[in-house]
Amino acid sequence: MRWEDKEGSSNIEDVRGRGGGGGRGFPRMGGGFPVRGRLGGIGLIVVLGIAFLIGGPQLAMQLLGMTGGMGAPQQAAVENAEPAATPGEDTRFVSAVLQITEESWAQQFRSGGMAAFGVPAGSVYEPPRMVVFREAVQTACGVGQSAMGPFYCPGDSKVYIDLAFFDELSRRFGAPGDFAQAYVVAHEVGHHVQNIIGVMDRTAQMRGRLNERQMNEWQVRVELQADCFAGVWANFVQRDGRLETGDMDEALKAAFAVGDDTLQKATQGYVVPDSFTHGTSEQRMSWFRRGFDSGQPAQCDTFSARAL
Repeated sequence: MRWEDKEGSSNIEDVRGRGGGGGRGFPRMGGGFPVRGRLGGIGLIVVLGIAFLIGGPQLAMQLLGMTGGMGAPQQAAVENAEPAATPGEDTRFVSAVLQITEESWAQQFRSGGMAAFGVPAGSVYEPPRMVVFREAVQTACGVGQSAMGPFYCPGDSKVYIDLAFFDELSRRFGAPGDFAQAYVVAHEVGHHVQNIIGVMDRTAQMRGRLNERQMNEWQVRVELQADCFAGVWANFVQRDGRLETGDMDEALKAAFAVGDDTLQKATQGYVVPDSFTHGTSEQRMSWFRRGFDSGQPAQCDTFSARAL
């Protein structure tokens, strides 16, 4: 991916070494990519997908605290950390990718590309902020940690990422390359777009109305739409002349690597479809391709699709 010429987004905060974007209260947390921690892999997906979206964030935080995912030791690590680092060389890539997502979605909102979601042509896209953190961070959704992978918090409209995740993506998940990393950022920004068009509010309303299996199915549709939105962004990258040979393979490999079925097979040796909260590897690749091939957000209506 050609990105070196981009000045980078101004909507980026580097809070490594101190407590990050705070906020009281605990609205639901957007989807993320599982990385490490005692639960690992699908365990973290299940905790975040079910506990946050069904049992509420307080339950999720309690469960993660008991398993080493979120708890007092992690909180202490945030509060007692070193002074914040100035955004440096290692943030240039994510800053450039964030800038390109801003250009892409600003164009969609301005041109009427979001009309299918009730957003009229001429609308202004309000981009998220990206917070780069290390180990743990305060958010409007509670305390986030690296073991959750990159995530979006609708409570403060911020994308959170520990850059160490990219090493995990390459080494542990077998998905190297800058466009694999860009796909991750674009997916989380896709959750921000969903927040703007009301998907996150609808998801919150579903909590309590659906049983666990039904809520999981709903969450899969949320995640696949974010994948499709990431594909729409990738289409913009191609039209902007920034896509390089092998980039799409990198993104598709990343989408495959974080499919629920692939993660379950790797971590527990068998698959439990009713527990899926992000979609299968094939579904994630398929919806990313759909967004890329069409370049149209309207093609990303996973909630109306009979078959995913």
